[in-house]
Amino acid sequence: MAQPQTAATMASDPGTIVGAITTVALDTPSSLHGNGKVFTRRDRDGNDAGTEGLRDAGHEVPVCNGRQPGDAGPRTLEAHGFELVQRPLGDDTPDFYDHRQVVESYYDACCDLLREATGAPHVFAFDHNIRSARGKDSGQRIAGGQQVQEPIHFVHGDYTLDSAPRRLRDLAKPPSANDTLRGYLEPGATLLDPGMVKQAIAGERRYAIINVWRNIDSAPVVRNPLALCDGQTVAPDDLVVFEIFYHDRVGENYLSKHRDNHGWWWFPEVTRDEAILIKQWDSAGEMARSDGARSDASVGDGDAPCTFSFHSAFKGPEPAPDAPDRQSIEVRCIAIWD
Repeated sequence: MAQPQTAATMASDPGTIVGAITTVALDTPSSLHGNGKVFTRRDRDGNDAGTEGLRDAGHEVPVCNGRQPGDAGPRTLEAHGFELVQRPLGDDTPDFYDHRQVVESYYDACCDLLREATGAPHVFAFDHNIRSARGKDSGQRIAGGQQVQEPIHFVHGDYTLDSAPRRLRDLAKPPSANDTLRGYLEPGATLLDPGMVKQAIAGERRYAIINVWRNIDSAPVVRNPLALCDGQTVAPDDLVVFEIFYHDRVGENYLSKHRDNHGWWWFPEVTRDEAILIKQWDSAGEMARSDGARSDASVGDGDAPCTFSFHSAFKGPEPAPDAPDRQSIEVRCIAIWD
């Protein structure tokens, strides 16, 4: 497995830039499980409607160019938690601002991509977000869906020790009122086979939650680019649970404290013909398998795959005043192995 590249080694790399990121305040108590101390309530459009216990801190960090990895080698989904792949959209590209078109056509394309990338025979797409700062400011709404969301400028991972298996179980039930797939499955049908999920929860099958992130504009991304943290450089003591109270369920993210050894990467000017795969949770990861009980059980360790990658929009080189707004989609998928 390729070795992690830390901030110290990245700072001397000629392909490295300085980026501004936001993390949770360093004196926030670490947590692996939800405790009701740091949380938000989210409305039906996915907007935060009140946050408690969250204090942030800004940092400038070296961010290495993933297109010029040097001696560190390319970043991979398995080892580091993220990977850039070439994947042109083709002639049947949907209108990404039309909810039905995305669910009925693009979801399948994302599943095909992840089957090839991971070797997992069972891949299911279950949710997505469209992000655009200008779309958010103007109150733009996706046809048949929720409002456009802004890029998140806060370092986070989408799932936790508790919320990853909980989401897996939820997807083996008929969709609830807040689920993207409500109205797309037959009444009483489930996205995931309950027997397969039972095996995954019991550790008899490996499963992973992976986002397929793509620029959906014709111009490359230069504003609000994405920074990704090497999962091998993160430890459980860096984590703080952020609970999200929806109308019909409770979700959890991991937020990150800043550590000098975290290794940050980006891919400049991502085009529509590329996709970034971001691992949100892997049941085969060292932290997932140890239940996070040991302080030395890193998010990615030794020969075990990375458990997940922190990620965030960040402020890098100042774009030209007329640079286009970032428009992106992330599709959340479940991969299950035999």
